[in-house]
Amino acid sequence: MREREHLFTDFIHELKRRDKEDKFARKERVKTEFMELLKEQKSLGVKSSWNDVKKNIDSDSRYKAVESSTKREEWFKDHIKGLKGNVGEETVDDGEKERRKEAEKQRRIEESLKEREKVVKEQLSSSLKERDKERDNQRKEEAVENFKALLADMVRSTDMTWKETRRGLRKDHRWDLCTLSKQEKEELFDEHLKVLNKKKRDAFHQLLFETSQIDLTSTWKDVRKLIKNDPRFDKFSSSDRKREQEFYVYLDERLQRAQEEFRQLLKETKAMNYKSKSLLAESDQHMRDIEAFLENDKRYLILECKQQLRQKILMDYVDELARKGPPPPPTQAEPSRRK
Repeated sequence: MREREHLFTDFIHELKRRDKEDKFARKERVKTEFMELLKEQKSLGVKSSWNDVKKNIDSDSRYKAVESSTKREEWFKDHIKGLKGNVGEETVDDGEKERRKEAEKQRRIEESLKEREKVVKEQLSSSLKERDKERDNQRKEEAVENFKALLADMVRSTDMTWKETRRGLRKDHRWDLCTLSKQEKEELFDEHLKVLNKKKRDAFHQLLFETSQIDLTSTWKDVRKLIKNDPRFDKFSSSDRKREQEFYVYLDERLQRAQEEFRQLLKETKAMNYKSKSLLAESDQHMRDIEAFLENDKRYLILECKQQLRQKILMDYVDELARKGPPPPPTQAEPSRRK
């Protein structure tokens, strides 16, 4: 805001300065034209009087352009002094050169003023456009927030369509205050439903997580009996089919996470190395040693109901270690340290 105020102040100062220079330029132009008028008077000489001369030129526009009679007489006297001090063709030529020089100087001043005025106008125009853009963005943000607040107050269910919801929203006075387009309102409605769905989904998953009787082999039929009295059960959806689908999505995510965590546990198990495959082939003792270490970790125990899958992951890791072979010595693994 301050930057725009400074820009506007600079623009006003520039206009005042330009107006002052314009007045000076007009005054100099009036003087130059008046002096030209005096020069055109062939009968005018060093002994001529002002009263006589002005009778011959008072009808000329260049005479009338000088608003002050005192100035006219003063410039007449200056002209007479010039005639007295400069006689001959050379003097006339020097005077002409001086006038041309002055005219050229005045032309450059006027061009500079015009160029500066153009620059100032462009800067002010750009500043005003930027201000209008900021104002429009602010209004847009306010409209979005107001409509989001309306949706939060009025839309609590995710089972309604936009067409159905819109009828109810129109009855609220805030609907008309929103300057958003129909498409923008519908997009915000869709986003609102996504937020509601996520909250309900997270709450439903939390309910399943808190139910300790649920394992990776549980069925919806059994789980439904355990959780049906919890408010989060009904809040998730009125459709039991959707609840069942989401339950199996939860189980799948939980299984994927359990497998990843078990693989991480195997990497942390120091009893396992590239020799494990051959040791397992020789006897079962090595497997008992590994299991003795693993069975103290919940990442192993959570897959108790999926023993075949757990065993497959373990043996896949054993094969992976065997393929990689012994780890390289430190100097070979980190050659940069030898430099």
